[in-house]
Amino acid sequence: MTHVLISTDTLLRRRDLAEVIGVALVAKATGLGYRRAAAGLVGVTAWTVRNWLRRFAVNAESVRVWFTVLAHDLDSMLAPIAPSGTVVGDAVEAVAVAARAASLRLAPVAPWCFASGASRGRLLSNTGCPWATAV
Repeated sequence: MTHVLISTDTLLRRRDLAEVIGVALVAKATGLGYRRAAAGLVGVTAWTVRNWLRRFAVNAESVRVWFTVLAHDLDSMLAPIAPSGTVVGDAVEAVAVAARAASLRLAPVAPWCFASGASRGRLLSNTGCPWATAV
C-alpha cells in the first residue's frame, strides 16, 4: 500500500488548484451556468467546469452538512447559516462560513484550501460519499 500526501491547494484527482475550482463553484452558487463560470477561468475548458459542477452537485447536501457541523465545532457561538435557496449555494456558503470560523480560531486560511484540507482533498470525490468516513 502506498500513501500520497497532497497539498491543501489541490483536490484529489484534479489538476487545477482548489481556489480555481472554488471560483467556479461560487459562480454556480450565484446562478451562473458552467459556460459563464468557465469564461472567467484562464486555461480551463467549459467541459472541465461542467464536470466539477456536476460532481459537486452530487455531494452538495453532504458537503453542506459536513461544513455546517465543522463551522459550529470551530465556533460554538455561530448563528445558524441562512439558506441561499439552492443546494449548491447552501453548500458553498457552509464552506465559506467554516473557513472563516477556522481563520478566526486557528490561523488565516484561503477558503478553498481549507475545504480541501477539511475534506481530505475529496471535495469533488467521484468514488462515493467521502463524508461518512471523514470523521
